Amino acid sequence: MKVTIDRNECTSCGTCWETCPAFFEENPGDHFSKVVEKFRLNGNIAEGTAPEDLEACVNEAADLCPVSIITVET
Repeated sequence: MKVTIDRNECTSCGTCWETCPAFFEENPGDHFSKVVEKFRLNGNIAEGTAPEDLEACVNEAADLCPVSIITVET
């Protein structure tokens, strides 16, 4: 499943990386969310492919995001 983060609208609340730290993490340069390197699409920190075993926590993180900036496509 493809996951996209709208980093321009991220508020750095930490919900996604606290909910699903295996897939999301804080970018130390700007403190916004990014996809963990091993799951990135073409090296893009805002796009990734979630493996089946992380789909539940990625979906939960997207649902809990207070500004709804995580898009999940199956």
